[in-house]
Amino acid sequence: MNGTVIVVTGALGALGRSVAEIALARGARVAGVDHAQAQLPATDDRIELGGVDLSDAEQAKTAIDAVAAHFGRLDALINIAGGFAFEAAADGDGSVWQKMHTMNLVTALNASRAAIPHLARSNSGRIVNVGAIGALQAGAGMGPYAASKAAVHRLTEALAAEWKGKITVNAVLPSIIDTAANRASMPKADFDKWVKPQELAEVILFLASDAASGVTGALIPVAGRV
Repeated sequence: MNGTVIVVTGALGALGRSVAEIALARGARVAGVDHAQAQLPATDDRIELGGVDLSDAEQAKTAIDAVAAHFGRLDALINIAGGFAFEAAADGDGSVWQKMHTMNLVTALNASRAAIPHLARSNSGRIVNVGAIGALQAGAGMGPYAASKAAVHRLTEALAAEWKGKITVNAVLPSIIDTAANRASMPKADFDKWVKPQELAEVILFLASDAASGVTGALIPVAGRV
């Protein structure tokens, strides 16, 4: 990935950090975009853009354009920004459905729209989204989250069809990711069965690499040891 310019949204979370660190170790130049405030100073190989609300199309465009201007181009966009909420479908707060739609679908859509003009000029334009295995068949309380991630799956397929031959667009579908937050919320679970951030990052970065030039429109389960 030597010299590849990658934008990682949700870069300050556990998965985002893993993706960024592995990409940097392989010679990529990485821009992290997050709603939280940036934590690291800019270097030749890495910048962080904090305080960005990707649910706002103009903020997304401003951030992505700033990355392209800083590095001179953009080769890959990795859409990790998102969130989770558990709520019963029949009697919950309807606002949770809108929140999940905004956090998981709209952020990916806005970032992708902003990045596509830059990615189309790259010889290896890539978009990698994060869907969810849980969106393939929703369980109890998973309706809002599963619906929003299923929409990410459909977005992935639509963009792949629209940009075939110019930009590859794929998604990883993880099960539960082994993060500190997930361990805290499910303390009695068997953490060894969960997919590790580093394992998921490896699949993401494969899809963002030249080696995956023939893969587009794919929804790839990354289920850990469940």
